[in-house]
Amino acid sequence: MGGASNSMDLSSGPDRKCLATGEVQPKHGLVRFVVGPDGQVVADIMGKLPGRGVYVTAEREALEVAVKKKLFSRGFKTQVTMPDGLVDEVERQILRRLVELLSLARKSGAAVGGYEKVKDWLSKEEAQVLIQAIDGSGRGKSKLSTPHLGSYIGCLTADELGMAFGRETVIHAALASGGLSKRVVEEAQRLQGMRKTVGGNGRTEGYKS
Repeated sequence: MGGASNSMDLSSGPDRKCLATGEVQPKHGLVRFVVGPDGQVVADIMGKLPGRGVYVTAEREALEVAVKKKLFSRGFKTQVTMPDGLVDEVERQILRRLVELLSLARKSGAAVGGYEKVKDWLSKEEAQVLIQAIDGSGRGKSKLSTPHLGSYIGCLTADELGMAFGRETVIHAALASGGLSKRVVEEAQRLQGMRKTVGGNGRTEGYKS
């Protein structure tokens, strides 16, 4: 199973063209970049920084192409400088944003962590999204199924999930429908693209791609 699978309708919202691939796609699947006052390219993960923006698909390969071929100068129609480690910084910022969203969902009661709590939510059909750590036991993860017509996230480590839930480590978590769930799935898909990992052995009965 991939690290972030989804059956939610994430197609709404404006489309943007990727600087690296030339493909037009919904904005939530791309990363926005702007030019700072010093002429250096800045990743705008939240999409709120002032100035003209260009977009690159949230995939490591696409970003590496944009950097290597100096596509940002072409996109901004001016010479710009690239900070060292821009691609890795984009991944770190997306991870930080995803952990923040999960933490907010937990504090609002829309997310739970721990095998028994997740199992309970799944049995009561309260869960919309199943989240499992990349480095969790495959045998343990296979005991829980992705909610019917729900989504699966498997691109976070146990330590990273733990940060979101205020614990040392978390292997299993779940999100209720509504609230922040759509935004969490969107960020997880961006992180998955940046990581190129295939994590998770959760079963997917009822999952639709």
